[in-house]
Amino acid sequence: MERMPKWADVILTPLISLVLAFAISALVILAIGESPVEALKVMVEGALGSSYGWGFTLYYTTNFIFTGLAVMVAYHAGLFNIGGEGQAAMGGLGVALVLLAVPWPHWALALPAAMIGGAAFGALWALIPAWLQAKRGSHIVITTIMFNFIAAALLNYVLVNLLRPVGSMDPASASFAAPTHLPKISDMALAFGIEWGKNTPANVSFFVALVACLLVWLLIWRSRLGFEVRAFGKSERGAIYAGISPVRITVIAMLISGALAGLMAVNNVMGEAERLVLNAVEGAGFIGIAVALMGRNHPLGVLLAAFLFGFLYQGGGELALWTSIPRELIVVIQALVILFTGALDNMVRMPLERLFAARRRKKDA
Repeated sequence: MERMPKWADVILTPLISLVLAFAISALVILAIGESPVEALKVMVEGALGSSYGWGFTLYYTTNFIFTGLAVMVAYHAGLFNIGGEGQAAMGGLGVALVLLAVPWPHWALALPAAMIGGAAFGALWALIPAWLQAKRGSHIVITTIMFNFIAAALLNYVLVNLLRPVGSMDPASASFAAPTHLPKISDMALAFGIEWGKNTPANVSFFVALVACLLVWLLIWRSRLGFEVRAFGKSERGAIYAGISPVRITVIAMLISGALAGLMAVNNVMGEAERLVLNAVEGAGFIGIAVALMGRNHPLGVLLAAFLFGFLYQGGGELALWTSIPRELIVVIQALVILFTGALDNMVRMPLERLFAARRRKKDA
């Protein structure tokens, strides 16, 4: 069967899947006796109707961009990295150690160092599963999900026994020094005389995430390494025939993937909490899987999908606050989005392919 145009695959298919997911969600809301229209209105106003809502939406979006890119890079190498949760947690440890070890005089100096620390710890946490996959044949899905739990346990031990300040009962590190605090987007807007997003966590790391999207695009589609990654992901046998080392590509792709997940800590640990706390990742590593799937494993798609899930997170919080609809319903909506854009992708794709093939035959006739 002839494939449909690229624009239909990248835009139309996920858009229809999204509409179907929201339609089913509307039926669920109706079933519990609430109005879907009113629920949508509350979510839109809560997430996008004010600079306050935008500030939180962009904060969540930043987290999901990093974890979505992490899943995306591994996917192009034929690897399914579901260890973003643990890699992001270890990235937070790297950020915390860097910021606590050195008396940084300014955030502009601390930010690159924190990025290196977060990326390095995230990459190192992905290295062992990568080596086990490449050299021992251990499936990357099994090892990465196991390492999520190991990371949680290790982080708990480090915070309680090593980084917790003396006399504190809170399992968290000491607060980072004031000069290392990242400027919030609200502060940047205020410098231009604009009052925007006051008391929101969105910070300069959002722009770091945008740069990461560009760099990942250049890496995957405009570099020799990216070509080797994609070739290996499409056909391992073909890649080996072309002289591409499976071990090398597996390890490098996972290192890059882990580094991107670890970079998320710049936003949530350095930028928002300004210290390392337990459960700082808050499921963003798993949401990154849905973001990559919905974004068709392209940086632009990841950016748009991350914004959608950022909208769902912030809008869902407002929905639970101002209506009787439970917060868990947003998890249901997220699950439906993942279901239709991932598991049920062919349910939308195959009819569209038949439609475009019929149109092409009619045009040729």
